[in-house]
Amino acid sequence: MPAPEPVNLKEKVRHLPDKPGVYLMKDRLGRIIYVGKAKALKKRVSTYFHPSRAMTLHPKIRALIQMIADFDTIEVKSEPEALLLEGKLIKQWKPKYNTDFTDDKRFLQVRVDLAQELPRFALTRFKKEDRARYFGPFAHSGLLRKTLAQMRRQFGILLGDTTPQKLPDGRWQLYDDVRQELYGFTNETTAEDYRLRVNDACAFLDGKSREWLEALRAEMLSAAEKHEFEKAAELRDVVFALEKTLAKTRRFERFDHTAPDRDEESLRLLGEALGLRAPPRVMECFDISHISGTFVVASMVHFFDGRPDKDHYRRFQIKSFVGNDDFRAMEEVVGRRYRRLKGEDKPMPDLVVIDGGRGQIGAALKAFVAIGVEPPALIGLAKKHETIIFPDARAPLNLPLNNSALNLLQRLRDEAHRFANTYNADLRSKKIRESVLDDFPGLGTVRRAALLAHFGSIERLRAASEEQLAAVAGFGPRMAADLHAFLHAAQPTVTP
Repeated sequence: MPAPEPVNLKEKVRHLPDKPGVYLMKDRLGRIIYVGKAKALKKRVSTYFHPSRAMTLHPKIRALIQMIADFDTIEVKSEPEALLLEGKLIKQWKPKYNTDFTDDKRFLQVRVDLAQELPRFALTRFKKEDRARYFGPFAHSGLLRKTLAQMRRQFGILLGDTTPQKLPDGRWQLYDDVRQELYGFTNETTAEDYRLRVNDACAFLDGKSREWLEALRAEMLSAAEKHEFEKAAELRDVVFALEKTLAKTRRFERFDHTAPDRDEESLRLLGEALGLRAPPRVMECFDISHISGTFVVASMVHFFDGRPDKDHYRRFQIKSFVGNDDFRAMEEVVGRRYRRLKGEDKPMPDLVVIDGGRGQIGAALKAFVAIGVEPPALIGLAKKHETIIFPDARAPLNLPLNNSALNLLQRLRDEAHRFANTYNADLRSKKIRESVLDDFPGLGTVRRAALLAHFGSIERLRAASEEQLAAVAGFGPRMAADLHAFLHAAQPTVTP
């Protein structure tokens, strides 16, 4: 295929607008080699073509500039929208120079080589194409190191700095002394028993990875809304890398059948610890999520026989008030959930778990009283020390960190937290996408609501024809034509 005609890049830059957007740098064959975002397209793109700056730039950037033969731009409404579009296009095109820059950041990961007789959990910045499992990358190295220290206590695992010794009888001495960190675990064990600890720790770390992913997404959107775009872009890169790792983990798990199924035993132990008449086969857990009091939402997850039952998950927007009050939010969503079960004459769960301490569990109990329902077994799980709180006069309960009943409660609570954070991030992202309509003249709240109710999303709205737009209540052919032109000018189609 012949190369395209040379482009006068400086002349093309002169015609760019001083508006936010995304630019796509291309080589002489028309391939996209770099995607960037800009607060002002003209000012940002022009910096690539100042010869006097060339020697002050990083060698990779100089190499990029030498490859540029043409560029495209996409105008958007705001910097947050530019940030999200930049990330979407990087994922779509995987440009050479974006990949190089991202790889240079080298965030920490956790490596576990399951082929070893005694697998150890080690930190690394370089991922190899081997058969080991990797968790991460993680943007917050301090939090990761703290989590690994907690895992050593909770699961009795080996970290990368240990040298276990094999005993004459074939067992292993994990440490050269009986360290306090092992808590309820024996220092001398068989490789088979140690493998069970590793399986539990991997499941825990995988759950933590998913929880941190949702927290990172929310943090990224928060940084974008505060105009902290460098921070937001860095967090976005970590989110992409972590999503990629988790996708590989899910593929790994489909072929890994070595982990034992101990849910039945965990349920039995949990029932005994809480003084229940029988193991709690049906459990529901509630969590509240917000950022600085905005986008307050709640989640409810449903476990059956110790496993997630996602068909029965529920999520809630807070309707009874505006602001930041976790207790009122908890009272509202618990009341809404079980008022509905009562009205539909459906059975209550065996156990309700509230993410939080005495204040949150008191709010949940108040909701049951208000709807006239005898509450099922009800507990709170306070995260700081993993303390179980009861609604009655019983003293708080702290189970050993390696107790499988506590681990089951942690999985339930962490899943509720993940689900709430996902909903929060979705709402924030939707707000950024829908803000494009703010600049269309003559579109009041009634017509805006009619559009979104009719099409369901900005993406479907953009794909609609003029005739389909004109069919919405309050729109005629003229306004439909103007809106169609506005939407397609705001985000033109990109071609390689």
